[in-house]
Amino acid sequence: MLSSCDVDMNVRKDRSLDELASQGNVAQFVSFCPSAESMPTQTYCRIWGYPANHGFATAEEAVRNLLRQSPERSINLRSFTPENPRSREFIYGIREIGTCMTHLHRLVNEGLYVIANETVDVSDGGVSGVIEGGVIEFAPDDTPRCVEKPGTVSLALDQGLAILKTVYGFHPELPESTGRRIEFSIHPKRRGFSRTHTLLWECEATSACNHESTLIWPNRFSRLIGDKGFGLLVADSIGMPVPQTTLISRRLRPFTFGRETGCHESWIRTCPIEQDPGRYTTANRWLDPFALLAEEDPDQVAIASILSQAAVPAQYSGATIITRDGSLHIEGTPGSGDALMLGRARPERLPDHICRDIRHLDQSLRERLGPVRFEWVHDGKRPWIVQLHKGATRSTMLTIVPGEAKEWVTFRSSEGLESLRDLLATLPAGTGVRFEGEIGLTSHIADLARKSGRPSRVIRKSRSSAKQLPLDICD
Repeated sequence: MLSSCDVDMNVRKDRSLDELASQGNVAQFVSFCPSAESMPTQTYCRIWGYPANHGFATAEEAVRNLLRQSPERSINLRSFTPENPRSREFIYGIREIGTCMTHLHRLVNEGLYVIANETVDVSDGGVSGVIEGGVIEFAPDDTPRCVEKPGTVSLALDQGLAILKTVYGFHPELPESTGRRIEFSIHPKRRGFSRTHTLLWECEATSACNHESTLIWPNRFSRLIGDKGFGLLVADSIGMPVPQTTLISRRLRPFTFGRETGCHESWIRTCPIEQDPGRYTTANRWLDPFALLAEEDPDQVAIASILSQAAVPAQYSGATIITRDGSLHIEGTPGSGDALMLGRARPERLPDHICRDIRHLDQSLRERLGPVRFEWVHDGKRPWIVQLHKGATRSTMLTIVPGEAKEWVTFRSSEGLESLRDLLATLPAGTGVRFEGEIGLTSHIADLARKSGRPSRVIRKSRSSAKQLPLDICD
């Protein structure tokens, strides 16, 4: 038996909307049906400042109040027939009362039922999505139909709600979801009949079985807040040690997550829309974030946000990847790992207790997320995650990207990251890269090679060399 929240396709659309309003906040609306005189007759309404289903003297008075209470000062008209609640004509973004009444009378004269509702800006920095079977999926700049498109983030319900609360500062107001499919949207600005930040759009009965979430990024939400920020949010949402971070976004209010590190210094990290190894500024001092955005991304197309992150007193720093055979590969160096990540320093052998802590952290991450790669800083007591990405690599100790090439060029790691970026951008198709020098498999140089997809190999010094890179720096 369907609950009062469940949408029966035999129930008229305006009536089901009235029932949905008893379960949570809905977009403001007033609905009309045709009368014997072909005039619009009010049926249901939810308008801020009036009791539920308040009866207005005329259709024009109802619409005028709806328009006045709409945050966008704009309304939509959706028409349908009782036997088929799927929409007929839909008119979006009406701002003039005269235009609205002309369309309303025309539609009613055609025998159609009409719902007028406040226009909801889907590009306000909020998200829309669906909850079903213990999974939440959502995306910005779209309606709940976003789940039918690529790029929608998919998370376990508790994890997704935790991330949304962190980003927007409130817990989404949603009804019990067990055995139901709930379409919703979340907004930075209060909206709807109840003037809250969460809107319900549909709620229908489904099977009670749970679904599996599939977390993949980059996705549309990770692009909204930035790739680094999203990875750290994911780690924080499952209880992993992330330094306290304030994310200053182009489109959202600043928000803070993570844990205090006991250090009063901070780092500034640019947060590109998608991972772009080593291209933009990272600094261990405060910089004007707005000046940094203007300088490094004047066209506002590459950097989504700036991260101000509490420093970790670094005894050791490094990174991990999962190699081709599924093994964990750890690289690190004493102190800060900047030179290591930029390919200017070679990995060094790490103490056993540091390697043990990194392995335990990796195991905890894999249990929740599957194979991951991450950058870490160890303060002597615990490792901290300072960057996280999902997925294994196809790398081995001598091969960064497997494959054969028609021609090979040699790149010396001492030439630096920007030289490699320029080289990869100009190489003809079918050309591979041989790297000369003791670069780490977790360095930005290796990341850039993997991102290019070109066959890439490492020319290492002989095993007899005293300065040879250890095959496992944790042995």
